[in-house]
Amino acid sequence: MKKLISVLTPCYNEKDNVEPLSIEVSKVFEKYPQYDYEHIFIDNDSTDGTLEILMNIAERDKNVKIIMNARNFGHIRSPFYGMLQCQGDAVISMVADFQDPPELIHEFIKKWEEGFKIVIGVKAESKENPLMFAVRKFFYSLLSKASESSGESPVKNFSGFGLYDKQFIAVLRTLEDPYPYFRGMITELGFNRFEVPYIQPERASGKTKNNFFTLYDIAMLGFTNHSKLPLRLSAFIGFFSAIISFIAALGYFLYKLIFWDFFQVGMAPLVIGVFFFSSVQLFFIGIIGEYIGAIHTQIRKRPLVIEKGRVNF
Repeated sequence: MKKLISVLTPCYNEKDNVEPLSIEVSKVFEKYPQYDYEHIFIDNDSTDGTLEILMNIAERDKNVKIIMNARNFGHIRSPFYGMLQCQGDAVISMVADFQDPPELIHEFIKKWEEGFKIVIGVKAESKENPLMFAVRKFFYSLLSKASESSGESPVKNFSGFGLYDKQFIAVLRTLEDPYPYFRGMITELGFNRFEVPYIQPERASGKTKNNFFTLYDIAMLGFTNHSKLPLRLSAFIGFFSAIISFIAALGYFLYKLIFWDFFQVGMAPLVIGVFFFSSVQLFFIGIIGEYIGAIHTQIRKRPLVIEKGRVNF
């Protein structure tokens, strides 16, 4: 009996990309007659006609399957849910916009056949906006440093593109995480992995769905899942700020005693001090709020996705 490889592609408003991608994936698997494959598109309630195109593809090609979400469940939950629905001996996750090159599937399968349970693509370079790539690299470096004490430092410049053995997927199914940080699970769960460097191409067509808020959401999810450093920093900064404030107050007091008739303290130090310490407090209240929000999300235990329907399953 042939082994089955599942290819998962989350999509939202990718009408110009889904059909070319399905063609490229089918060409890749023409070179692997020893495997069966399925290409699962999980559509996040697209509004641009993506679903209609997928339905036409699925009617012609029974290897193409569709999961239709009842609404847009976001860029975190929908891809993770899609992975749990794959029944293959290995699952390959890749986005619809060709920034995850289909030709890398060959390298993924090769390393999987050598015994690696996880084979992931790591961006060595990118043809996206240089500023955005630099910001991403800075974030991954910062998160990696912040997570070192926990021993769960996420892989730098990794976005989820890769191949995952069914044993790894089976472990994911046991987790009850309604808002998972999948990128961090790669190191957290401890399976042997191989990292394949690649140059990320530009988006083939359409516009990215990421914006400041979605990127901030991913960033804070990474920190709240893999590091307590921001919370500990608030304690450290509060402690040292108290010491500095005491020293400054003592210095002003002594200076006033020595130069009683000449030294005017004035309002400027008081105003600056109040605004500085208020801003520090607000910043760390926000950090604590992010952790509380993450806990609130966990305890609600809402489903990852509600399906509207399936095709070719």
